[in-house]
Amino acid sequence: MKSLPIKSLLLFSTCLLSANLMAATNSITPDDIMRFESLKKPVISDMGNMLAVEVAPDRGDSHGLVKSLVANKQFSVKGGSKPKISHDGRFVAFVDVIPLLDSEQANKKAKKKLKSGLVLLDTSTGKEIRYERVKSFEFNETGSHLAIWFEADENKKDEKSADKPENGNKELKVDDYDKGSLVELVTLNNLKSIKFKDVTAFNFDKSGIHFALAINNIEANKHELRLVKLADNTASIIQSLKQQQVGSIALSNDGKYIGFTYGDAQAAPYGREYQLSLLDLENNKLTAAPKSPEWTLNRYAELRFSDDSQRLFFGRVPQVSQQLEIAKVESQADLFDKEVITSSRALRVWHGDDPRIKPHEVKQYKKELKRTYLAVLHINGNNLVQLGDLIVPDVEVQQQQRFALASSDLPYRKMITWAGFYRDFYLVDLNTGRKISLLTQQSTSEEPTLSPGEKFVSYYLHGNVFLYEIAQDRRTNVTKTLGVSFADEDHDYPSNAPSYGLGPWIAGDTGLLIYDKFDIWQVSTTSHDAFKLTAGEGRKHGVQYRVTGLVKDKEYPSVLKGDEKVLLHGYSDITKGDGFYQAQIGVAGVTPLMDGDYKLKLLARSKDAETILYSKEQYDRFPDLYSGSYDSPQDATRQTNLDKQREAFNWSQSELVQWTNGDGKPLDGVLIKPTNYVEGKRYPVLVYFYRFMSDRLHAFPQMKINHRPNFAWFADNGYAIFLPDIRFEVGYPGDSSVQALTSGVQHLIDIGIADPKAVGIQGHSWGGYQTAFAVTKTNIFKAAVTGAPVSNMTSAYSGIRHGSGLARQFQYETGQSRIGESLFKFPQKYIENSPVFYVERIKTPMMIMFGDKDDAVPWEQGVELYLAMRRAGKDVVFLQYQDEPHHLKKYPNKLDYSIRMMEYFDHYLKGTPAPKWLSEGEAYTENKKAD
Repeated sequence: MKSLPIKSLLLFSTCLLSANLMAATNSITPDDIMRFESLKKPVISDMGNMLAVEVAPDRGDSHGLVKSLVANKQFSVKGGSKPKISHDGRFVAFVDVIPLLDSEQANKKAKKKLKSGLVLLDTSTGKEIRYERVKSFEFNETGSHLAIWFEADENKKDEKSADKPENGNKELKVDDYDKGSLVELVTLNNLKSIKFKDVTAFNFDKSGIHFALAINNIEANKHELRLVKLADNTASIIQSLKQQQVGSIALSNDGKYIGFTYGDAQAAPYGREYQLSLLDLENNKLTAAPKSPEWTLNRYAELRFSDDSQRLFFGRVPQVSQQLEIAKVESQADLFDKEVITSSRALRVWHGDDPRIKPHEVKQYKKELKRTYLAVLHINGNNLVQLGDLIVPDVEVQQQQRFALASSDLPYRKMITWAGFYRDFYLVDLNTGRKISLLTQQSTSEEPTLSPGEKFVSYYLHGNVFLYEIAQDRRTNVTKTLGVSFADEDHDYPSNAPSYGLGPWIAGDTGLLIYDKFDIWQVSTTSHDAFKLTAGEGRKHGVQYRVTGLVKDKEYPSVLKGDEKVLLHGYSDITKGDGFYQAQIGVAGVTPLMDGDYKLKLLARSKDAETILYSKEQYDRFPDLYSGSYDSPQDATRQTNLDKQREAFNWSQSELVQWTNGDGKPLDGVLIKPTNYVEGKRYPVLVYFYRFMSDRLHAFPQMKINHRPNFAWFADNGYAIFLPDIRFEVGYPGDSSVQALTSGVQHLIDIGIADPKAVGIQGHSWGGYQTAFAVTKTNIFKAAVTGAPVSNMTSAYSGIRHGSGLARQFQYETGQSRIGESLFKFPQKYIENSPVFYVERIKTPMMIMFGDKDDAVPWEQGVELYLAMRRAGKDVVFLQYQDEPHHLKKYPNKLDYSIRMMEYFDHYLKGTPAPKWLSEGEAYTENKKAD
């Protein structure tokens, strides 16, 4: 090969360098954002040896990533999402999602028939097995088996059953609820499987002994309970019922019992009454559960054994009845029968004494339809005790043997409308059903906790933490002498300040951990003495410490040993950085393990090992996954490298900014500088905000197309982005927001960052309201985009949140809108805080965005603002996205809004020509309907 002269080599090297620089500084486009991959739903195996996660672009098809945490092995699974891992980590199962192209190309009818599948990966061989049309799948707890439940075969809907019906050839109309489908039970050590048709329910026990199935085929009059012994996969029919549809089933962990419900197969499932029986598998003895005239069972009676197999929990109802039907016109006389005619009325009666307003009642209807009231069957003695009832309906059972916590919101359902959510809490005796009142009108968010040894209940009330000693019926305020409030110090709502939460209990019921704003306290349950487990380091250095990395299990809340070393997460209120620390129960002091200018999120903890999984991120560092030991997270191993996606772009940076508010109080915020920032040059600024934003200093920007401005895209397009903290004053939410916004923007102008003629503002929902209000008070903003704003508090006050059916009044009296009183008592404050009354003051061009099916803010609030500005001759444009809720869901709409938002700010802040839709509007048109 002929060598090149030096001059040519230099030129060639320069060209390569230039090409590499160009490759590393591509401009970010919406296409890049759509293709940018994020990590979703990471899980680790119970043994801590395997990681699985969904790698998902903002638009397009996901793939599953599987990595061994103990060996150099990894796998990519096409189409994989929502992973589950077997106990030992050998197998990983993913939902096999329909490819986006197939979904987009299918017509409406065909799209309904598209069903996801399942991918089963053997991590020892890398072999994949794919299953089609899977509606659910589940590994058993020991990891020996996988149950796959398939969708019903639509092609066989019109075919006769393979089993001949015993009642001749008469066709039966069978409700879809009663129809079963195929279940395949896979033995994981050899991948052999057995299949069962017509399955309506199945259940593994936690010990890995049995697998039970309910098999129902009404047409063939086949109703069976089948049991599989998992040791050898032998299946047997343990109960065969005639004309009795098998309902719920449950297995005890000692392998001895199966509980099941059953009811008349000829009755419609909506009103079918069920019975409960218990089968002793060792001696094939069947025992019917006791009955009572006050309570019965319906199809929603789920069964669950306690882990010691001594109690069977299930739900009962006072009565079961069939659903009402509209009367049919069957004769000439029916045409004039008032009862027949009015049965077809479309009417909802709103009564002033209704516990719930009608829209909320409608939204809760299906949930209430499925409501059951917890009962317990004590196996020894066949003693049945009703725990929940019509007065105290909600009972939460963990694994305690004597007591459970119960609650009721019934006395407060009417006042939800204006006062928010409250409950009465009780202690209920599992042996007798007797209830002891604990708390009256307690905030729903402040649930008490029952100690694992069932000696104490802890709860928060009005800034303090209390202990209730059950045997002594004695309550003690254990924090009143500690000299610090345990209420949220940053609470700026017109309501009682909430707590910072209650930490875990200590073994033997000897103590518990509680949190103030910064520190963790250890409280003795006997002496009631307390000390700072974190030795006061939290408040001293402005670091908020919290226990983290415990195994999450609703039935088994973590209990700490008396001398156990625990992992803490720390957040610096000063630097906004995170850290991991270590403390020891019983000893005051904190040992730093790792901390810095980054954000840490602990994502998972293995159930039977010390392995944890966490992400570590900065504005210019993707939140990749790290696996490490609970004792030493600082020695973790990086398991993913999606940060490499940034290499094609010249990423910007974030920094903390601090200034003084108009009332003299210090405020924090985040400044994201434009890419290729030049010191001393002024830039257009986009202000985005909600409430507290400075904790996002080290957060990687969300690489998605949605209702928010994409920070990376705006920064790469020459914008500085400003995220200010807002601190509110009750009664004056609008003015306090304006103070924070204007003082923060002025600070950016003063330090030479912001071009004072090119500052824009964008907010959504509560931020949308503040945006609309701000421009009635200041001209500092040259363009405003407001998404789903409340513009008129006087009309919004008595509006409805269509998603929940709740009235909006409580939001103004006790919640986010912070007025603090009703419209009737403080009408002037509602007016003073409503942008619509002051539109004549607005000099800022405004773009309003709403989905016309908004489920949180009535979209008419946008119409009011638009019409008022239009009438006042202001510069306004309104984007109405059809059939969209509070946050845009349909990708075409999200992308369209994102593009228009950029075009809008580019025009008003950078002087680019106005797009035609902005300068001329768009005429209404209708597209040809798809075939």
